[in-house]
Amino acid sequence: MPVGMRDQAAGKHGKDAAADVSGHRARMRRKLLDKGGVALTELELLEMLLYAGAPRGDTKPLAKRLMKHFGSLSAILRAEVAQLQSVNGAGDAAVSAIKIAEAVGLHINHARVKGKPVLTHWLEVQDYCISKLAHEPVELVMVLCLDSQNRLIADETISRGTVNQTSVYPREVVNLALRHFAQAVIIVHNHPGAEMRPSRADIDVTRDISAALAVMEITLHDHLIVAGTECVSLKSLGHL
Repeated sequence: MPVGMRDQAAGKHGKDAAADVSGHRARMRRKLLDKGGVALTELELLEMLLYAGAPRGDTKPLAKRLMKHFGSLSAILRAEVAQLQSVNGAGDAAVSAIKIAEAVGLHINHARVKGKPVLTHWLEVQDYCISKLAHEPVELVMVLCLDSQNRLIADETISRGTVNQTSVYPREVVNLALRHFAQAVIIVHNHPGAEMRPSRADIDVTRDISAALAVMEITLHDHLIVAGTECVSLKSLGHL
């Protein structure tokens, strides 16, 4: 085939491919608008999420590679930036789109409990803790500070450890509670290995923190352990 004809054929093929991508995106958007997000698979949701980082290209191949590497949409959203970048084709634009979606999800979960009495919105509190800590690769300790009506006024991560342990000191919890004028506190930490049983150290530090807070007339309502997609209460287990 002469060079000019080859160029024309290549151009036609490129236009056809672009048209296919455009038509596919239009069908996906129509499906979302007509049937809602529940009608989309995790792969389809991820594919559409990646549109923000690729205005014209086909995002399905990258979505498939990410799903194969991480196993689920939630794991992708909570993955570290460096982990995402290790997947072929996951450039800054794609990773930014993913991390924006993660931030939006956490913001929504936080809004469900911020300023509300946590003891009457207990399931929402647990969901928020799970969304924050479930996919963390190392143990973190988070403190929820409550006012006199048990409404959430602040939450902060005060310790970051290893895959199976972290350290938290009663004075750190007390100082944080005083800084936020908290009347009550909930401690939360995660077990990356999804072990649901509290360790002896978990139980001991819970009692130490409770005693330290009591001196300042601050109540420790509970110590929650996030284990995978479950949330375990030390209070319900009789350790508080």
